[in-house]
This record gives sequence, structure tokens and C-alpha cells, in this order.
Amino acid sequence: MLVALPIFGIVYLYYTSGNLDWDLPQIPDFFRGLMIGSGYGLLIGQVFIFRDELKRAKSENVFEGKVMQYLRASQKRVGFLFLISLISAVGLLFFQSAWFVIMFALALVFFSLAKVTPDRMKRLLKLSKEEGEIVRLISRP
Repeated sequence: MLVALPIFGIVYLYYTSGNLDWDLPQIPDFFRGLMIGSGYGLLIGQVFIFRDELKRAKSENVFEGKVMQYLRASQKRVGFLFLISLISAVGLLFFQSAWFVIMFALALVFFSLAKVTPDRMKRLLKLSKEEGEIVRLISRP
């Protein structure tokens, strides 16, 4: 997120300013559709992939296995969201379509939902009270 937000901000300012011209090459509209389709496909896909990984984490018998599986699933989700944010920035730069702005806004929403917090981990993994307390104590600085 630290990389994607400034990149998208610069591209968005270029897009909305109207008086800047970077003399960018023209890219065929086929790639516009490909980028929009792949971006929104990844947005939908990351939800299903995370849910599948979450089911695997819940099926683990060992507490440490559940937590590690959840952390791997969260890392994978954040990776997908980073890729989506880059697709939206590049798409907005070359095609100046509002679809890419919407895609980035949705990626930001999912970034905030993907944060690993003790409460979210306890709720999603349906941990017992003792396990939830362990997660909370581990997360303290």
C-alpha cells in the first residue's frame, strides 16, 4: 500500500489536471478491456481464494497451524490487492477511464478489510476464548 497509493495519486493528478501532457504512447483498446477484466476478476477472485484458505485454516487441529494458515492467506490476499492497485494505476495512466478509479477504490476497501487484527482473527477462525487471548497477547508491542 505504501507503494501503490503514491503511484496512483500521481497518476490521478495527471488524469484530472488536464494541462499536463506526458506524450504517452497509444495502446490498443484490447488491452484496456484486458486490464479492466483482469483487475475486476482479481478483485472477485481474491475474495474466493481468501475464503478457501480460511476454510483450510479452520480445519487445522493445532492452534499454531490455524494462525499460520490465516497469516499466509492474508499475505496472499494483500499480494493480490497490490497487483490490482498497480493494474488500476497503469490503466488510469494509459486509458484515463473511471473504471480504474473505481477499481482502486475497491482495492482500498479490501486493503482495510485484509488487515490482520486479533479481533478479526478470533472472529474469522472462530477461536476459543483462551486462543483469542493468546492472539491478543502476541499482538501487543
